[in-house]
Amino acid sequence: MTTAAETSTTTSKLSLPALTAMVVGSMVGAGVFQLPARFASQTGVYGALIAWAIAGLGMLTLALVFQTLAVRKPKLDNGVYVYAREGFGLYPGFLSAIGFWASACAGNAFYWVLIMTTLSQLFPDLEPLLGQGDTWPAFLISAAAVWGFFLLIRRGVKEAAGINLIVTLAKLVPLALFLVLVVFFLDWDVFVANLGGGADAPGGESLFEQVQGTMLITVFVFLGIEGASVYSRYAKRREDVGRATVLGFLSVLALFASVSILSYGILPKSELAALPQPSVGGVLEAAVGPWGGAFIRVGLIISVLGAYLAWQLLAADVVYAAARDNDLPRHFAALNRREVPEHAVLWTSIFVTAILFAVQFVRNALDFTLDLTAALALAPYALASAYAVKIALRRDGYADVEPAQRTRELVIASVSTIYTLFLMWAAGYVFLFLACILLAPATVLYFLARRQQGARVFTRPGLAVFIVVLAFALVGVVLLATGVVQI
Repeated sequence: MTTAAETSTTTSKLSLPALTAMVVGSMVGAGVFQLPARFASQTGVYGALIAWAIAGLGMLTLALVFQTLAVRKPKLDNGVYVYAREGFGLYPGFLSAIGFWASACAGNAFYWVLIMTTLSQLFPDLEPLLGQGDTWPAFLISAAAVWGFFLLIRRGVKEAAGINLIVTLAKLVPLALFLVLVVFFLDWDVFVANLGGGADAPGGESLFEQVQGTMLITVFVFLGIEGASVYSRYAKRREDVGRATVLGFLSVLALFASVSILSYGILPKSELAALPQPSVGGVLEAAVGPWGGAFIRVGLIISVLGAYLAWQLLAADVVYAAARDNDLPRHFAALNRREVPEHAVLWTSIFVTAILFAVQFVRNALDFTLDLTAALALAPYALASAYAVKIALRRDGYADVEPAQRTRELVIASVSTIYTLFLMWAAGYVFLFLACILLAPATVLYFLARRQQGARVFTRPGLAVFIVVLAFALVGVVLLATGVVQI
């Protein structure tokens, strides 16, 4: 794992362009390749514009919240979950850590499902074997790859700058070509016909419900937004921190919105919604022919395979950091002779494999893992935003700060909190139940960690939170078992 000293050394002289590029890189992932079909399945151009306006404002405030917390609480640098623990207690902090780890694991499972379905499109003869990433052969291949990466990581294999460069090019070059060609081949009549969502949208004719249906995909594509604050700590000039965050975020927002909205000018909405994922490939194929789709899909596979090592390390680092802070049993903080947190990587690989197994029984493996990834990250984001509100109200960390700046940061944190709570509501109760079904039994780890320290397990507020989580988990199990809730 990269040490803090190494990170400081390598990033202490980041200029504004370099800082902005790293902010962009932390947010642009495989999710952008899913946007056309996901948006078209919910709404038209008007709804998409409203959705991106809401997501743009909300996610920008969230990015600024992480920037604020990095400045006001520089010692809290072990991940998003520490803000929940510091602000609201040990058990909420534990829930935030497990939730964020589970989100990262679900995201890693999503990438293997995406690779399998993309391969079946590139090589149609493999389609009966791999399906949409939801067949048993696809599961076995994905699981073997997960454990292959585990063996690499436990031997001390880390990210390489050369691989990261290839990954970045594999993502951005196809997307840049996509935007240029889609603008060139855009059919204005088709675009105009797609302006409205139509009565055939899942949300009916209500524009609000159509916009609500797009919220989880907008969260998913912005996952990693907390990374902007990490990079910004090492800016060459302090005034570049806010500029890089805003410039990087606006660049990414423009990219995401352009990919989804310009696609409405290539195919009718019903055809866009029916495209197999990654739908960016289907859109470009409709515009320029089969080579366009193949180009996008090859770039996507190279990008995902190249970046998976970093994603698996990131997921393992969440539980490793939590164990070092005594929020999880010490077992997860153990390092092998190569200085790798082997147990954290092991259990991360086990959980990713378990999710890949579970998605064989859901109706749409790709959409399910995408939505689960986004939904599990919402509570940690909401708690971090609420903590930013709390410290601003209490003037904690604001000793030498002008009142106007504190007020501005309080307003931003308040908007971010409202936005993340809205997202939790928009995600729907199904994912709330699924999250609690995961978190309730995971509390055993919290119990073991507290026992190892000889400390009291629950405070009264912590016990109240646990009872609520357990009640939702039990209700969720009953609803799933009786078929009232289906996934």
